[in-house]
Amino acid sequence: MKWPAKRSVSGPARWDPFEEIRRTQERLNQLFEDFMPMEEWGGGKVYTPAIDIMEEDDKLVVTTDLPGINKEDVEINLKEDMLEISAKTGEEKETEEEGYLRKERAYTQFYRAVRLPVGVKEEGSTAKMENGVLTISLPKAQIEEPKKKIEIE
Repeated sequence: MKWPAKRSVSGPARWDPFEEIRRTQERLNQLFEDFMPMEEWGGGKVYTPAIDIMEEDDKLVVTTDLPGINKEDVEINLKEDMLEISAKTGEEKETEEEGYLRKERAYTQFYRAVRLPVGVKEEGSTAKMENGVLTISLPKAQIEEPKKKIEIE
């Protein structure tokens, strides 16, 4: 059976509600990706949380949201002028139904590395976790410049 050829209809295009839903879904997906980007990996998702860095007189205060993460599962590393925050959480469910045994695992990982705007020192640094918000306080490094002697000609 041969279908009739499509006719070109001049005038305004017809509104397609399904196309509108598809475009709205794409915009929502992009908003979620911008807010908390993630990528799939072998057993779960990797989230890149937003980080706030505030400069106070003698320290930097870094905050980030890590919802559902226990403080024991968070690792913070300081390498020169890079701050690295990573956390992993997971759960396993085992169900047995009429001869079937099913075991499912879901893991979520958070990872973020940022270059700090000023030098900091590890000594005196603190971190605390409250209600899913990680706050890190990093004392600024005092850089002492050696005195330079100027010779008189």
